[in-house]
Amino acid sequence: MWEFSAMPYDPRPANAARLKMFHLIADKIERDPAWLQTGLDNIARWIANGSTQQDKLREWERMILAARDSEEGMEVLLKALREDSDRAEFFRNFAPFAGVLTNTERRPLILECSFSH
Repeated sequence: MWEFSAMPYDPRPANAARLKMFHLIADKIERDPAWLQTGLDNIARWIANGSTQQDKLREWERMILAARDSEEGMEVLLKALREDSDRAEFFRNFAPFAGVLTNTERRPLILECSFSH
C-alpha cells in the first residue's frame, strides 16, 4: 500500500527556486524602480477585495513607499526580497509583486522546482 508519509520530500530546491525568484524581482526593481508601483497597485486591490492579511500588506506598503522616497528605503526593500532567513521568507509570503516578472522570466525557476522533486 502506498503511504504518503513514506515519500521523501526535501523543500530546499523549491525554497531555493523561490528565493531566486525574489532575487530576480529585486534585480528588476533595482534596475527600474517604476516596478514599485505594481506592488502598490496590488496592495490597493487586495485590500479593497478584503484581504485578511491587511497588516502585512500595510507593512509592505510602508516599505515600498520608503523605497520610492529614499536610497535607504530601497536598500531595506531589496534586503527583504533577497535575504535568506526564516523571517524574510515569512514576510515574502505576503509580497505584493505579482506581475513584476514575466512568464518568460519565471519559467526557468518553475522548471527547476518541478524537476527537483
